[in-house]
Amino acid sequence: MTDELLTTIEGKAARLRLNRPKALHALNTAMCESAIEALLEWRENRAVEAVLIDHAEGRGFCAGGDIRMLAESGATDGMKAREFFHTEYRLNHLLFTYAKPTVAFMDGITMGGGVGLSLPCKYRVATEHTRFAMPETGIGLFPDVGGGWYLSRLPGRTGQFLALTGARIDGAECLALGLATHFVPSDALEDVKAKIAADPKAIAAILDDASVEPPDARITGNLGTINRLFASDRYEDILAALEADGSKWAEKELMTLRTKSPQTCKVSLYLLAQGARQTDFADEMAVEYRVGAHVVQRHDFLEGVRAVIVDKDNAPQWNPATPEDVSDHLIDQIFAPLNANEEWTPLTF
Repeated sequence: MTDELLTTIEGKAARLRLNRPKALHALNTAMCESAIEALLEWRENRAVEAVLIDHAEGRGFCAGGDIRMLAESGATDGMKAREFFHTEYRLNHLLFTYAKPTVAFMDGITMGGGVGLSLPCKYRVATEHTRFAMPETGIGLFPDVGGGWYLSRLPGRTGQFLALTGARIDGAECLALGLATHFVPSDALEDVKAKIAADPKAIAAILDDASVEPPDARITGNLGTINRLFASDRYEDILAALEADGSKWAEKELMTLRTKSPQTCKVSLYLLAQGARQTDFADEMAVEYRVGAHVVQRHDFLEGVRAVIVDKDNAPQWNPATPEDVSDHLIDQIFAPLNANEEWTPLTF
């Protein structure tokens, strides 16, 4: 176990608490390994009737994964990056298939790896502090941890919009899109957790009672525009539609997309189109692992991390530099199967 992940049993509920406050609780391999170990133990423990997932001290919930480590590994042989993805995706799949009810408290930043922890849970609690995003196109990565599955199943084309732009949405918007199941004020969370620990069989009623009417969800006012302008699975078509529309909203989103990795944007659209057709979450994670294993060693990820996280000049030099230069052959290479002994596999019991 690692002290960056706190595991306890309180009453009839077990708790996973992310405890890496200086990194906004970003996940590393050891945290994922500890979470898997705890979940497997609790799965067999009849005294545990539910699992609660939240963060400990400081701001939260979870800002993502250990991006610097991934880039450092990607610049060499990529083995540590693959190990992280393999372990994290096994954790994601374990939560997705977990028989006991799970509750994620998305109180604060919920991005990347935090999305992978929360969206598999049966109950997903947003608050006024929730800031949800999949911002990977800005660093040359892609919306992984099941992003191809979850985002492709959102209303209309909102998943494609979120994947490409990396837009941050709040708790009310998460509820409106179905990313969250409940909206609960943050100052009520500790009481909610205590009540669930005392009576896990009443989780639904406890969360319903604690829920309040959220503010207006801003994104709902833009759904028609999003569906129209992000309608295509061809990235060039989306850019052309935004340019032709000419509204302030379209101009703003077009400007945003111009800063993103063209390679990653095309990967994201292809991932969501493929993810929408998947019928088994394990198959989705196997595809995403292939993509992650390839992308983490490519120029755009290393350059994106340099520009956004290391040097912070926010001036990445993408290569290929334009969407037109990202060929179908390149996308096929990124999605290509690995050697049989290198493919991702779920945990076996």
